[in-house]
Amino acid sequence: MNLVLISTYELGRQPFGLASPAAWLRARGHSIACLDLSREALNEAAIRAAELIAFYVPMHTAARLAAGLITPIRVMNPHAHLCFYGLYAPVNEEYLRELGVGTILGGEFEEGLASLAGRLELSLRNHNGETAQAEPVISLARQKFLVPDRAGMPELANYARVVMPGGEQRIAGSTEATRGCKHLCRHCPIVPVYNGAFRVVERDVVLADIRQQVAAGARHITFGDPDFFNGPAHALSIVEAMHREFPDLSYDVTIKIEHLRKHDVHLATLRDTGCLFVISAGRGISG
Repeated sequence: MNLVLISTYELGRQPFGLASPAAWLRARGHSIACLDLSREALNEAAIRAAELIAFYVPMHTAARLAAGLITPIRVMNPHAHLCFYGLYAPVNEEYLRELGVGTILGGEFEEGLASLAGRLELSLRNHNGETAQAEPVISLARQKFLVPDRAGMPELANYARVVMPGGEQRIAGSTEATRGCKHLCRHCPIVPVYNGAFRVVERDVVLADIRQQVAAGARHITFGDPDFFNGPAHALSIVEAMHREFPDLSYDVTIKIEHLRKHDVHLATLRDTGCLFVISAGRGISG
């Protein structure tokens, strides 16, 4: 089956949300085109040839941009099955269904995408036209991840760079070690999908993904986890192993302020293994 995976916005990173499902789908024999429209033009030939077009929407901006592409893509290919997957897919389900999206996948989406592709392929082969969604809209299943397949995506040099104090620029790769979050903050878009759960990407998979990005020129890694200290032992085992293998590689993480304070004993380990900075957020409270 011919599939197109589309990312419209991921903070200047090469999208993990394309590379990870691409590995699952290619392993099942599907032909995959990964399009990162933040770095390349829409490939009209790939769109016209696709039987399934899936948009990755990990954030609000990505969802808005992707929704705006439905009409022009429908003009190019009126028959392809449309899917939206990622954090902002299930929370916009009603709106997306009205736009003609056939499948909505949130949470742990790789297994759902693989199931969808297999089901559609069988339907096309049998000419029965069965396309109604069978996969759960939100899945928190514990998946066994595959090493992301970044083949065919724009080179890392086209993405964000880290500017060091002396002016040196480092090509930045990115990966994920966990998804979801243990907390139930009312302002957070993760909560409606994960509801206090988080899921781990296996250590060996994360390290293999880092390894292939270093080989592609990365000298810095951004961990895209919503909170790197949701599983401190898992996180620390990864950065310690990474530092042993690549002692000159720097990285950054996102950690909730509460966790920075609760696990402050581990901050020295982050520093000593190459962490340049930690991203966090504060939310004001008005009386």
